[in-house]
Amino acid sequence: MTIAVIPARGGSKRIKGKNVRPFAGKPLIAYSIEAAKAAGIFDDIVVSTDSDEIARVAKAWGATIIIERPAVLSDDHTGTSPVVRHAIDSYSSTASAPDYVCCIYATAPFLNESFLSHGLNSLQADPAMQYAFSVTTFGFPVQRAIRLAGNGVEPVDAGNMSKRSQDLEEYYHDAGQFYWGRREAWLTRQPVFATHSMPVVLPRHLVQDIDTEEDWTRAELMYLAYVKGGSDA
Repeated sequence: MTIAVIPARGGSKRIKGKNVRPFAGKPLIAYSIEAAKAAGIFDDIVVSTDSDEIARVAKAWGATIIIERPAVLSDDHTGTSPVVRHAIDSYSSTASAPDYVCCIYATAPFLNESFLSHGLNSLQADPAMQYAFSVTTFGFPVQRAIRLAGNGVEPVDAGNMSKRSQDLEEYYHDAGQFYWGRREAWLTRQPVFATHSMPVVLPRHLVQDIDTEEDWTRAELMYLAYVKGGSDA
């Protein structure tokens, strides 16, 4: 059995009502729900929330189960993993325990169902791996980063400043879209960022954090340009 868990807290501080705010014509959370539905690989699409409004919107867009998140897991300092564990335990108390659980963020309008399917297939194909999650490359060599120093700047590693980009190792970062995991990996608190996790590499144009109003504006413009323009693959 395979389920999606979409954490969606109601108390977003930087962008009020972010999870249900209209984004290019639909509530933001609708994109994650629709991608999960389109993938055709989930027995249930579970939304974990402390908000009646989010629950209502999520059900309207196709979430099959709403799990009421307790207050202890609804503050600004609660990480994703405890919310997923609570959702697994709650779900398993009324249905069969899932074999694979995919945490999908509610703020991922660029999420493509093909990457969800690829993540599950990759994880199922390798019993030694515990997770598969979305990553993407940095757009600039991180080895040539600079830091502010007084009124000026200084290189983080001066030895890399004169090297060609193609001579530097390419680095990746968490794309913040989805995290596949075996049930026991989630429940036994195995770390996601480890050698037992498989990367699902996304193109950079399909990755965008949405944490500020500036992020929101940029993401909406990108969505209209790339996705509605037909370049979503």
